[in-house]
Amino acid sequence: MGDNNYKTFEFKLIVKKEEPTLVPPAAETEKGLYFLSNLDQNIAVIVRTLYYYKSDSKGNEDVVEVMKKAFSKVLVHYYPLAGRLSISTEGKLIVDCTGDGAVFVEAEANCEMEEVGDITKPDPVTLGNLIYDVPGAKNILEIPLLVAQVTRFRCGGFVLGLCMNHCMADGISAVEFVNSWGETARGLPLKVPPFLDRSILKARNPPKIEFPHHEFAQIEDISDINKLYEEEEMVYSSFCFEPEKLEKLKKMAMEDGVLEKCTSFVALSAFVWRARTRALRMVPDQKTKLLFAVDVRSRFEPPIPKGYFGNGIVLTNALCSTGELLENPLSFAVGLVDKAIHMVNDSYMRSVIDYFEITRARPSLAATLLITTWSRLSFHTADFGWGETLFSGPVGLPEKEVSLFLPHGKDRKSINVFLGMPASAMKVFEELMQT
Repeated sequence: MGDNNYKTFEFKLIVKKEEPTLVPPAAETEKGLYFLSNLDQNIAVIVRTLYYYKSDSKGNEDVVEVMKKAFSKVLVHYYPLAGRLSISTEGKLIVDCTGDGAVFVEAEANCEMEEVGDITKPDPVTLGNLIYDVPGAKNILEIPLLVAQVTRFRCGGFVLGLCMNHCMADGISAVEFVNSWGETARGLPLKVPPFLDRSILKARNPPKIEFPHHEFAQIEDISDINKLYEEEEMVYSSFCFEPEKLEKLKKMAMEDGVLEKCTSFVALSAFVWRARTRALRMVPDQKTKLLFAVDVRSRFEPPIPKGYFGNGIVLTNALCSTGELLENPLSFAVGLVDKAIHMVNDSYMRSVIDYFEITRARPSLAATLLITTWSRLSFHTADFGWGETLFSGPVGLPEKEVSLFLPHGKDRKSINVFLGMPASAMKVFEELMQT
């Protein structure tokens, strides 16, 4: 059921890249400093995503020209992406809207798209060729906020590889940006014009912390988990949960009568958290934490405007001892995950924003599983004139503590769980996935 390691293919994907060019917005845009909210501050990591296209009716001869022209036009609406990341006088991330432009790279692959192998599995070694990482960047400030690479394949297909700084957009905003770019390429008006004013999520004055924020809690590693990561080879694997399997998990979560209802996400998150904790051989007294993002756009009072461009997510958490997590039935973990979702309301989110204002703390990942779910994001709908994507997904995992939940199958009703662990732990995890 698990597919070990990043695959190595018989052939080597060779991509010939042209020199990167800066693409400025097609019209004059606002200049000056652009405020990033406290929800944007802690996730300044580069997210690398791929979009695969192949049309039955047209080839890829003019794709670079079409994409580049539309890129320049869509940046007029999303002009902060054409700026540069900087540090404000308060020591926070801010964007200097210079209008310099975003980076665009055209490239050509030495093969047909089918030869790349299984594109549904993240694989930074092979798939990393389809994105452009700026060489020699020493820190996040030296990396452009947005880099796009368009790679043409011999079969007439092409891949759009995007590198975007997460401080600029969460999954929902990134989807809206790519869809807007596609609409622009097809000569259509934007369905969802971006709402750019992030100051609506400013901290209160004075700031007010009203909840314990365990997502920032530093957990002591009394199980020597780090030693395991240092000494063993990392193995990456993916596990597919079809609708029947997800139903079975939900039944398992409810069989002791503690819970009346349970969603697929909650049941799967609890199941993976328990299995990973067991596989990493955490001792009973070891505290363990689950982190995952909740989309909070509709939970604010009043709700955030439609098209809000930025991070409209907060990390929520479930925390307990390994003993509690593993000795109790699945319903215990499911209850914790469910509670973590339901505690996120307007006052909780304002408290998160204010907590960062006062402490400038970063979420701690020790003895933690961080789940990133793409199963509800419609990355696949972006259409540049060649139809919807054949597939879209990430290049790899951002951190060793991260597990990705990716939509799978034609109807996107299955979930592919992708994660990496030390070899001995992965062996145990794979056995637990069979249950």
